[in-house]
Amino acid sequence: MVVLRILITGASGLLGSKLAQLAIRRGYEVYSGYNEHAPTYGTPLKFDASQREATRKAFEIANPATIVHAAALTDVDKCEVDRKLARAVNATGTRNVAEACRECGAKLVFISTDYVFDGVKGNYSENDQPNPINYYGISKLEGEKAVIESCNDYIIVRSSVIYGWIASLTSKSSSGKPLNFAMWLTNKLQNNEMVNIVTDQYSTPTLSDSLAQTILALCEKNAMGLYHITGRTRLSRFEFALKLAEKLNLSQTLINQIVTSQLKQVAKRPMDSSLKVGKIEETLGIKMLTIDEALDIYCKQEAGLKS
Repeated sequence: MVVLRILITGASGLLGSKLAQLAIRRGYEVYSGYNEHAPTYGTPLKFDASQREATRKAFEIANPATIVHAAALTDVDKCEVDRKLARAVNATGTRNVAEACRECGAKLVFISTDYVFDGVKGNYSENDQPNPINYYGISKLEGEKAVIESCNDYIIVRSSVIYGWIASLTSKSSSGKPLNFAMWLTNKLQNNEMVNIVTDQYSTPTLSDSLAQTILALCEKNAMGLYHITGRTRLSRFEFALKLAEKLNLSQTLINQIVTSQLKQVAKRPMDSSLKVGKIEETLGIKMLTIDEALDIYCKQEAGLKS
């Protein structure tokens, strides 16, 4: 049996950690790239993808057949304020990874975002034209272009509101921001704290477990190109919060509805960045999870990890 070697950047984050854990279960040899926080799963490999030579040296060590580039600066407001950092991480870092992939003949999977769209119409397919309205989206779209220009064998994955539960991660990142919306909301409601949730932002939330499984399935199929991988259900942040509270038997009265303009956020948000999943379902012959199916999995994990 041939053991596949995979390098996952951002392996200490939610998606990267899930990918590493699942890949190990499937028999992969996993190198887990990180910059600050050591990962839980796989062989740790510390490097900064925004540094070209450091990236090349990491590739020489791992000698991977496949790279999943999940490392990114995802704090939307921070990207707006510190555009130099956002570009270094999301665009330059991605180009460095893509060029290293080309040099060693490896397959690249780049994790992009629904925020490459302006959110005017929603329900975007892979054929729709991107038009980002904040610098996070701009920097990730630049990352997509770098992959296409620099790499011969690639998959670009756009996802939306990635969430999940994992015991090895705290509820907040090093920047103090919530690690993911569902974990943040769960902790708030369990502590009987009131939360303000917007009713006018729509997306297709994505369970990290499902996303990780689907990414590996695409790799094993040796697919190429652009894919939208999300949950099947389009809903507002407020509707998502009510669903989660219901599933966890927590009080929905703690959830106060507001609109986006009340938040006075630094960066603009697309109002409807929901994505179509028809292409990935047809390619793999699967059905992506509905919000009820996904939250059932999330709640079982939350209950199991806290028991």
